[in-house]
Amino acid sequence: MRPGWQTGGVSNDPTAPVPASVPDSPFRPEPGERDLAPQFVLPLVVRIERAAPPARTDALETAARAVLVMLGDERSTGDGEWARAMRDWQDARIRKVVRRARGAEWRRAEALPGVTITGKAAEVRVFPPVPLDGWPKDLARLQVSGTDLDDPEPPAEADPTAPVLWMNPELDMSAGKAMAQAGHGAQLAWWELSDGERTAWRDAGFPLSVRTADPSRWEGLTTAGLPVVRDAGFTEIAPGSCTVVADHPALRDGR
Repeated sequence: MRPGWQTGGVSNDPTAPVPASVPDSPFRPEPGERDLAPQFVLPLVVRIERAAPPARTDALETAARAVLVMLGDERSTGDGEWARAMRDWQDARIRKVVRRARGAEWRRAEALPGVTITGKAAEVRVFPPVPLDGWPKDLARLQVSGTDLDDPEPPAEADPTAPVLWMNPELDMSAGKAMAQAGHGAQLAWWELSDGERTAWRDAGFPLSVRTADPSRWEGLTTAGLPVVRDAGFTEIAPGSCTVVADHPALRDGR
């Protein structure tokens, strides 16, 4: 059985996953050493045009891939141009925030350093971490609320041979909150993979699905030894809620 994981944050969903076994968890309620470090946040912006909003599942899957692309980008590691920001982000209380943009707002966001990931129709741009109190003005002005999306049709069955991020069927989360949680789940899976497994996933284009688990399967998923995202309860849901189980084939059966 792998150790549990917990998330937490302050704003829409500025939360992120960390091992609960770490003595100074970035998301425990009481202050710790991580609070003394400068605080950073990983911004994600989803494009939501009035006339053509993306489907909810498409947005969740695209956000999860965006987080993985940022983690696996060569600019995020070693001596890369984003590596220092990524290290500083992970040394403090790891946070993610999802905001929305359309029209000129989206064009301004695309002009900033980052990577745009496209799903079936969804577009999500992920940016290197920024100081908690030092957002670029073109991102700071974007709205956090208003990311309520729907699926026009039920999503198809998930491919069991590919990674699946299973969402808790008992929780009601806004699309923005759920996008951040999907990103947490993807990140947990990434952290637990070997270097070779990460490379294979990245080279394949980070295939994954996000699905709401059947209620009858949820408890079994949370006790299967797979990475589980637990929310600190700062926004929308109760503290300690299990939000996502990261079911990557390489992590099944205890390896």
